[in-house]
Amino acid sequence: MNQKQQFNISVTLWTLTSKEIRRFLRIWIQTLVPPAITMSLYFVIFGSLIGPRIGEMDGFNYVQFMIPGLIMMSVITNSYANVVSSFYSVKFQKSIEELLISPMPNWTILLGFILGGVARGVLVGMIVFFVSLFFYPEFQIQNVPLTLLVLLLTAILFSLMGFLNAIFADSFDAISVVPTFVLTPLIYLGGVFYSINILPDFWRSISMANPMLYVVNTFREGMLGVSDVSISFSLTMISIFIIIFSFLCLYLLKKGIGIRT
Repeated sequence: MNQKQQFNISVTLWTLTSKEIRRFLRIWIQTLVPPAITMSLYFVIFGSLIGPRIGEMDGFNYVQFMIPGLIMMSVITNSYANVVSSFYSVKFQKSIEELLISPMPNWTILLGFILGGVARGVLVGMIVFFVSLFFYPEFQIQNVPLTLLVLLLTAILFSLMGFLNAIFADSFDAISVVPTFVLTPLIYLGGVFYSINILPDFWRSISMANPMLYVVNTFREGMLGVSDVSISFSLTMISIFIIIFSFLCLYLLKKGIGIRT
C-alpha cells in the first residue's frame, strides 16, 4: 500500500467516524440527556430511598456499589443503540450502496461505525460517572487502567453486536428486538444492582451463565476492587468475542448478506 492509498484510507475513515460522532452530538438532547436523567432516577430511587434499607453490599455503601453497574449499563445500551440505528438507517436509505462501491475497504467501513458507537458509549459512561458524583462525592476509582480497558472493550464489543443486528434487521422494529428481549433482561440480571453472593447456590450457578455478569463485575473490579468472577477469564472472553464478531462482520460485508438486495 503506497502513501497515497494510506492517505485516502485515513481521510475516508476520519470522514465516516466524524460523521457518526456528529450524528449523535447533533441530537444530544435525545442521545446524551436521557441517560443522565434515567441514571439520576436510579440513584434517587435505589440509592437514596431504597439503599439505606438495604445497607451495605459486599462491604460497600449501596450507592457506591451501584455506580459501576449503572455506568456499564449505559455504555452497553448506548454503544449498541448508536451502531444499530445508524447502520440500519444507511441500509434503509440505500446510501449503503455508495459506501460499498467506493474504494473504501470493508474494514474501514466497519471501523468507522464502531468508533462512532464507542465514542457515544464512552461519552455517556463519563456523563453517568459525573452524575454519580452528585450522589456519592467521595467515590474513588481503584484501578484506572483496568477501568478504562474494560470500558473500551465493552463499548467495542457491543458496537459490533449492534452492527450485526443492523445487518440482519429488515425493519425498524427488528432493531429493537434484541435490546428489548435479550440485552435488557441480561443486564438487569447481570449483577448491576446486587452481588451474586447473596443468591442461593442454584440461582448463583444460573447467573454464572450470564455473559453480562462478567462484563459488569470486571468493570466493578476496576472501580471498586471487588468482583464475583475471574478477571483474567472475563477479559479473555471479551477479547475473543471481539475478534470473532469483527471477522463475522467483515465476512458479511464482503458477501453482502443482509445488505445487497
